[in-house]
Amino acid sequence: MNYQAPWWLPGGNLQTIVAAKLARPYAGSAPVFRRERWRTPDQDFIDVDWLDTTTFAGAPLWVMFHGLEGSSSSHYALACAQLARDQGFAFAVAHFRGCSGELNLAPRAYHSGDYEEIAWILERMRKAHAGPIFAIGISLGGNALLRWAQEAGPTAGAQVSAVAAVCSPIDLAASGRAIGRGFNRQFYTRMFLRSMVPKALAKLRQFPGLFDAQALRAARDLYEFDNVFTAPLHGFRDTEDYWHRASAKPHLARIRIPALVLNARNDPFIPADCLPAPTSVGQYVTLWQPAQGGHVGFPTGAPPGKATALPQALSAWFSQHRV
Repeated sequence: MNYQAPWWLPGGNLQTIVAAKLARPYAGSAPVFRRERWRTPDQDFIDVDWLDTTTFAGAPLWVMFHGLEGSSSSHYALACAQLARDQGFAFAVAHFRGCSGELNLAPRAYHSGDYEEIAWILERMRKAHAGPIFAIGISLGGNALLRWAQEAGPTAGAQVSAVAAVCSPIDLAASGRAIGRGFNRQFYTRMFLRSMVPKALAKLRQFPGLFDAQALRAARDLYEFDNVFTAPLHGFRDTEDYWHRASAKPHLARIRIPALVLNARNDPFIPADCLPAPTSVGQYVTLWQPAQGGHVGFPTGAPPGKATALPQALSAWFSQHRV
């Protein structure tokens, strides 16, 4: 990806914030979604939002797994939905549990290594769609998607033609430390906790005694939140265990389908020095590490800008792997 940020938008923070909050994610009318509710094997549910559009015969399907506290309303989802609408292929956003606007039913939520959930979703997608399927993971969703590809190994190709992980924290410890410091802590961490803490407390009302409410309210960064909520609810000993076991970076060489790993080197959340080198990822993995772009940013054009150049870049890469 040969991305060059607009002259008026220097630095990773501006490229992140403007793309998410100010730039235009689509042109013309807003993409329209229709929702399906899927019952999970453990009697919970997830919501899948399908783009309501006309597709051509044999059209590919893009399945998106959103980032932390994201949804089909996120700027990157809307931008990809417009490209799908314009090009006539299918597009769906699979919401992680609790992210579709309604609290899920089970005593769990979602996490960065939720590859078993992704396996179940992609298996259902494969049964529902006859054409090629391409899976996109954004940030947290990208790390989980890569973990699925690693665990699936040579069988992954039966479900999808290729995967792409965009701005994903594949080294969760390095990213966790980065988002817990300085401006990141004051801006991004607070933003995430404003959404995550109330949802966790709502989960506690569903299941009294599930975790320590006082400790959760005292959490001031994602490390502390994960230690109280995310790690123990999903089978990890603590944050350190969660971040170690869920990180995709150590296992990239196990992937056996075409996989794009895209990370801007000025991403505020993901330090450039933790990104993988080409010699460490194996022959199936393509690394794109442009100097600019921010975190799921890559805005283009004159102020206020077009939200992101991602859809076109992903489309070009996926077209090389359509089978």
